[in-house]
Amino acid sequence: MSQKSIFLDRDGVIVDNSLHYYIWKKEQLSFVEGGFENLKLLISKGFKLFIVSNQGGIARGIYTKSEMDDFHRELIHIFQDHQIEIADVLFCPHHPEIEKCLCRKPSGLMIEKLIAKYRLDKSDCLLIGDSESDLEAAERAGIKATKIPSNHNMLPYIDDLLNERW
Repeated sequence: MSQKSIFLDRDGVIVDNSLHYYIWKKEQLSFVEGGFENLKLLISKGFKLFIVSNQGGIARGIYTKSEMDDFHRELIHIFQDHQIEIADVLFCPHHPEIEKCLCRKPSGLMIEKLIAKYRLDKSDCLLIGDSESDLEAAERAGIKATKIPSNHNMLPYIDDLLNERW
């Protein structure tokens, strides 16, 4: 049996970005309401969790790739403290106004890389995002997606998702 997997957009889905557009410092970190409980619920239902995120602030020179790596290490540590395992985090450091790339959502490349790396079955994968580019990335990667409102508790959407599919 294949590993059920959820790909999560970071900002607006698990990290509250209502006060900061670019988030790269621990002091800016705030979680969306219900975030820990929702991720624990997904894990209890047998899902492996991944984060895929556009981080154009790197290309814009607002923060560095190293600062983003440090931030993600801290984020994973906080999740571990809450008994939540994030299997992997991928981010695109590019911005379309500065440079072209193949990885920035709405491209499905970050999702496809994780599917290949972890040998996942696309039919057992789903993305939860808060933008059209998230949905388009999922479609391009050949997986299902659900859109939630930015910075809102995703529980009603998870309930629908679990009832409908798993």
